[in-house]
Amino acid sequence: MRVTGGELGGRRLAAPPVGVRPTSDRVRESLFAWLGDVAGARVLDLYAGTGTLGIEALSRGAEQVRFVEKSSAALAALERNRRQLGLAARTDVWRGDVLKALRRAPAEGERCDLVLLDPPYAAEAAPATLAALVAHRWLRPFATVVVEGSKRHPVHAVAGLELAAERRYGDTMIWRFAPVNDGSSLCEKG
Repeated sequence: MRVTGGELGGRRLAAPPVGVRPTSDRVRESLFAWLGDVAGARVLDLYAGTGTLGIEALSRGAEQVRFVEKSSAALAALERNRRQLGLAARTDVWRGDVLKALRRAPAEGERCDLVLLDPPYAAEAAPATLAALVAHRWLRPFATVVVEGSKRHPVHAVAGLELAAERRYGDTMIWRFAPVNDGSSLCEKG
């Protein structure tokens, strides 16, 4: 596993021997080409595993990434990746359950431009996580929410988010959502 582009392109990433399903290099490279410019973005990497998606965003210019993960093995690899790549100052890690972490309203400046969501495929955690992002106002008005999943477990929009696009890479699906900016103040203004 390696960083596919940006300032850290080509650098190797640590992963635990079992228990995680990192996003493949090919899918990450395609995803970030599809997303385009992420320079200056505040990113939330949920179900972060070893941090490959958030690290890819940092490598491509994101300002800050917050990782949320509960697996001890994945967290150990994530911490190793942060240290080896010199990313500690631009990242923070919340250990624990994603839905519990999202229940608290974000402080000023914590709302996100980009959310990377890679839950366990069969757990069907995506709808509840998307709803929590909206309900607790984690998204800026023009944020992008990306969900990685399996074609066998499709992810649909929830109130406050609309499906902007989707792409398929073999059995892997990527869904791209955007806040519904209809004046209902679901997201921070400005």
